[in-house]
Amino acid sequence: MKKELKLKNQVGELERVNRFIEEIGNELGLSMELRMDLNLVMEEMVSNVIFYAYPKDVEGEIELEAEYDGNELCFVLSDSGKEFDPTQKEDANPDINPTEREIGGMGIYIVKNIMNEVSYQRLEGKNLLTMRKNIR
Repeated sequence: MKKELKLKNQVGELERVNRFIEEIGNELGLSMELRMDLNLVMEEMVSNVIFYAYPKDVEGEIELEAEYDGNELCFVLSDSGKEFDPTQKEDANPDINPTEREIGGMGIYIVKNIMNEVSYQRLEGKNLLTMRKNIR
């Protein structure tokens, strides 16, 4: 299975991300828990691109590819916004009271804890965030 979703950097596109994950979940017969986890991961990472990758009032493209090889579900999120490697961001401390914690960092912490592998590359002017999940 291989699927691709092209998005604009607009908050309303998150609904399309949800449907994309739902389609994959239905096609692969994933549990509701796993679907919810994957949806959370993709919402977090796509939201980061929407809010931070492009200058305000600049329309940008975001691509989300999903591929399943029988064992592993691999997502690649790409954009041509400013270079940013979320895997290098220091993990937020989940033990600190949220009202006392600095803003940012929890999203990638969540992603790293749900997915089996998260890696980043900058190739040909694009950010490529690869997220892998063993599902069989």
